[in-house]
Amino acid sequence: MGKDKLRRYRENESLPNVIQPGRPVPEEVFKWKGKWAKEYFGNMGKLILELGCGKGDYTLGLARRNQKDNFIGVDIKGARIWRGARTALDDGLQHVAFIRSPIEWLPHFFAQEEVDDIWITFPDPQLKRKRTKKRLTSPGFLDHYRRFLSGEGLVRLKTDSAELFEFTNEVLDQEGITAEIKSDDVYAQADLLPPEVSAITTFYESRFLAEGKPIHYVAFNPHKRS
Repeated sequence: MGKDKLRRYRENESLPNVIQPGRPVPEEVFKWKGKWAKEYFGNMGKLILELGCGKGDYTLGLARRNQKDNFIGVDIKGARIWRGARTALDDGLQHVAFIRSPIEWLPHFFAQEEVDDIWITFPDPQLKRKRTKKRLTSPGFLDHYRRFLSGEGLVRLKTDSAELFEFTNEVLDQEGITAEIKSDDVYAQADLLPPEVSAITTFYESRFLAEGKPIHYVAFNPHKRS
């Protein structure tokens, strides 16, 4: 492991906007569970997560566009989170935080219906068949999200992967969920989508666009099943 990465890991321990809960203990209640907005952020704004946030491009972009709500980026890679956390502090974004954790652990850290929206931006599509359950829109992950996402909250997937987009829509069909909105080419249909879908461009998204790849988007409420 490089010295720079080690330095970032150490610095994360002292950054006020980085939370590293560690493996949850079943009998313990995480201190911010059910209290994120009121006690951690000190307001009553909505709580929006970005899962697999990397360096937090989308978390930061959403926070810059919306000063009244609260944004948390989640990733297991500490060196990536460090970059987003440092930028948030440097830019005075006090309504931004980062959690270093596997996504599977999140129901231990958030109370039922505590989260208002979930963004999943350019995740690893996990294209090998044996890794289907690792896809962040697989049925198992939807079950996780239902444990802490508001009854009116949306899961919003933005991806360059046609395979992941198709897989997600197949899962929705299987579970009897109707997408609230979807597009197989975000920038060709930007006027039909929420502005934050096309107004925020991540580092990797810029590369995909330069390669001529269309960007896909689907938003759905996992609670609303027929």
